[in-house]
Amino acid sequence: MTKSDDLGKLILRVALGVLILLHGIAKLSKGVDGIGGMLSSHGLPAILAYLVYVGEVVAPVLLIVGLFTRPAAWAVAANMVVAIWLVHMKDLGALNNQGGWALELQGMFLFSAIAVAFLGGGRLGIGGRFN
Repeated sequence: MTKSDDLGKLILRVALGVLILLHGIAKLSKGVDGIGGMLSSHGLPAILAYLVYVGEVVAPVLLIVGLFTRPAAWAVAANMVVAIWLVHMKDLGALNNQGGWALELQGMFLFSAIAVAFLGGGRLGIGGRFN
């Protein structure tokens, strides 16, 4: 493991964490009712909407500070799978007006989270060498 490996992991996990956290903060300000309603419309209990806060607030903060990075990354990945399933399935095979994948943002979040889950957070964080 080199210092550049740790720096690369830091950049990846902080970028992922900050970008997902911004979505979580927006959801905090709007409340859980909208997400709960969407879950209910798919036959799921509305109470599960609180798990969005785990995937978009708690887990990103853990990624940013470098603590429990692998489980936090898996939480973000799971959150993205559910978001794609509930909201974006109609666009799964679609391209946008610029020729890119319609779900490129969601895909980048999902695959970045999976990468962090497999790579770990590196030594530059609160978890240090235990990441």
